Amino acid sequence: MTYTDDTRKEADGVASGGYAAARLRLLTAPGPSGPRRRAALARLTDEWLTGLFTAAVGGPARGIALVAVGGYGRGELSPRSDLDLLLLHDGADDAAVAALADRLWYPVWDLGLALDHSVRTPAQARRTARDDLKAQLGLLDARHLAGDLGLTTALRTTVLADWRNQAPKRLPELRQLCADRAERRGELRYLLEPDLKEARGGLRDATALRAVAASWLADAPRTGLDEARRRLLDVRDALHLTTGRATDRLALQEQDQVAAALGLPDADALLRQVYEAARVIAYADDVTWREVGRVLRSRAVRPRLRAVLGGGRPAAERTPLAEGVVEQEGEVVLARTARPEHDPVLPLRAAAAAAQAGLPLSLHAVRHLAATARPLTVPWPTEAREQLVTLLGSGRPTVEVWEALDAEGLITRLLPDWDRVRCRPQRNAVHLWTVDRHLIETAVRASALTRRVHRPDLLLVAALLHDIGKGWPGDHAVTGETIARDTAARIGFDRADADVLATLVRHHLLLVETATRRDLDDPATVRAVATAVGTRTTLELLHALTEADALATGPAAWSAWRASLVGDLVRRVAALLAGETTGTPEPSAEPTAEQERLAVEAGRTGGPVLALRARTEHPGEPPEDPAAPDDAEPQPLGVELLIAVPGRPGVLPAVAGVLALHRLTVRTAGLRALDLPAGLDGGPVLLLDWRVAAEYGSLPQAARLRADLVRALDGSLDVAARLAERDAARTRRRGVVAPPPRVTVAFAASRHATVIEVRAQDAPGLLFRIGHALEQAGVRVRSMHVSTLGANAVDAFYVTGATGAPLPDAEAAALAETLEKTLRT
Repeated sequence: MTYTDDTRKEADGVASGGYAAARLRLLTAPGPSGPRRRAALARLTDEWLTGLFTAAVGGPARGIALVAVGGYGRGELSPRSDLDLLLLHDGADDAAVAALADRLWYPVWDLGLALDHSVRTPAQARRTARDDLKAQLGLLDARHLAGDLGLTTALRTTVLADWRNQAPKRLPELRQLCADRAERRGELRYLLEPDLKEARGGLRDATALRAVAASWLADAPRTGLDEARRRLLDVRDALHLTTGRATDRLALQEQDQVAAALGLPDADALLRQVYEAARVIAYADDVTWREVGRVLRSRAVRPRLRAVLGGGRPAAERTPLAEGVVEQEGEVVLARTARPEHDPVLPLRAAAAAAQAGLPLSLHAVRHLAATARPLTVPWPTEAREQLVTLLGSGRPTVEVWEALDAEGLITRLLPDWDRVRCRPQRNAVHLWTVDRHLIETAVRASALTRRVHRPDLLLVAALLHDIGKGWPGDHAVTGETIARDTAARIGFDRADADVLATLVRHHLLLVETATRRDLDDPATVRAVATAVGTRTTLELLHALTEADALATGPAAWSAWRASLVGDLVRRVAALLAGETTGTPEPSAEPTAEQERLAVEAGRTGGPVLALRARTEHPGEPPEDPAAPDDAEPQPLGVELLIAVPGRPGVLPAVAGVLALHRLTVRTAGLRALDLPAGLDGGPVLLLDWRVAAEYGSLPQAARLRADLVRALDGSLDVAARLAERDAARTRRRGVVAPPPRVTVAFAASRHATVIEVRAQDAPGLLFRIGHALEQAGVRVRSMHVSTLGANAVDAFYVTGATGAPLPDAEAAALAETLEKTLRT
């Protein structure tokens, strides 16, 4: 290679001046930022640098090449971007290469452009890539500008081959690099002054996803990803032009100007676009790294399995989680027999099962559900509402599962008002999250408080909806009240429950604002709050919602001082409302004709008598959802199981244990004693009226249930041992860390019995454990009222002593304490 003398400097200056003028015209031309302007700027810069290189070499360029790497290599040249350049040479003449480098770098510096440059041989470039992950990522985007094309092509080929060969080692390093950066810079989609490049969900993560795809180990979900990356680049371009600086931080004082430059109405619209883009990239990031982990684990295990199995490839184990839902390789996928087009509840059932198991939903499963699932009828069937409550009550795993549904449009399909709050910024420094994420975070916080309330389902749904009005003009609490009432009706709550939810949303700020701004010693203050909430049940729910909302807002929104003030206010209001009847009503003493017939048959035969009857509900007509089919069929509620058993010890744990052995989930249950008609001996008969559903698969036959119940009652079937054996064989997962069970005595709730209230995480065999503990305590269960609200069991047991009288207060308190300790083990 040859080089010209210093007489070329003047020509270089002219060329640089022409480039500077053309660059200025391009960047100040009317029109928004976008891919065309970035591509035009890259082409203009390519031509200028190629001219400098050609003039400096002055002849055929052999053994040397100018290469663009990094962002410039990708053609993503923003107005103030660095020029990432590599001068690649064969090492034949180091002094000549150094002189050429000066002739290239100084004109760039003279124009005030940022330059990230290096001079290396191919071997040096490969060594640097091996030692420096960031350098290797930059070389993956290498693009030839001028000189020896063969040198550039050879380097690209070897670097890409190295990357693919080293992927099992380098990808975990890249993942850790991304995680460390996210820890330092935060989540782009929640920050009021986000770093468009470095924050999680930003341009760095988009580049990392390209690198993963280049490894051929995994690929990111492509839907919307390129558009999200383009939007962030457009915002960065506008930010550079507005500030005149090479910054990636979207500061508050510059957001209105950037929004105007992009043709957006205001800074909120700008942030929402940024958040939407970041959400897409972050979701793709989660899915991609999960797939990388799965592939790498599979590669590590298969050689050992092949050695054991003689080369055969074992099928992936599939563990049932719910009807139509299984676990496979650490993800929740659809069962082979699942038919989303005929099972409208399947998306919510799959989401609830995933959250309860603490596992992610498979991308393929979510997309298949989004493409094929039949719309829910309006109002929703009962199972759909229960699955939604289960999902919301699953704690921290709810967030990832909810975001997977939201990314594929399933949440807006279920709750149309969600679209108005998605990625909506909150310009209050106290808030950590966007509106949508705050609502989910509130549900997460509320899930830890479900043991404090009688209606955890209403608490969780109120948490989801309490700020839903922020998507509309005006007072969000007033607007939200209307939306909450409509949504409650949509998802199948009755009018009374809808009224409670509307009240909770309307007054979700009432307690904390009153407690911190009003005189609690003024009777008018307490009366005003009592009038607003109406009942002690609603007050109990509002208290828990207030705490969950504040904890989900941020550390500055809740403190021991605020908690004590709100608690003091709640106690005063509860005292004013103390005249209201409390406790769970004892089941009605009026039996149906069928219950009476079963009781007579049980008394006559001396053994248990069963009846199974399918229960259905009909959707409202006409459907409120225009996408719902006009010929909607009745939706299954489960199966009503009626059992009559002659009164004797051990009936409750025996029945509950047999149902658990047959994998039947108890949704509601009632037990009461019924005296037989005159002429029949044998004492009272216990009536159990339960609604059950199969965890998965079909229901067992009534004859099999009765046979096992007979064996459980006569002692030939050891229910406890069978349940313990099955529990020991069950696959252990991290699952949901549920709040601990809570057992209390509802003093003065009944004049005829002691009422023991149990609130716990629903689980197979829970009712068996409760019944067994009560039997061990020597008390008689006079009646009971059991309900499963999502994943929460809320049960009331009316018990008496051996003489049939209520337990003394001290004995009742001791029983509650013992039962709680039993359930916690």
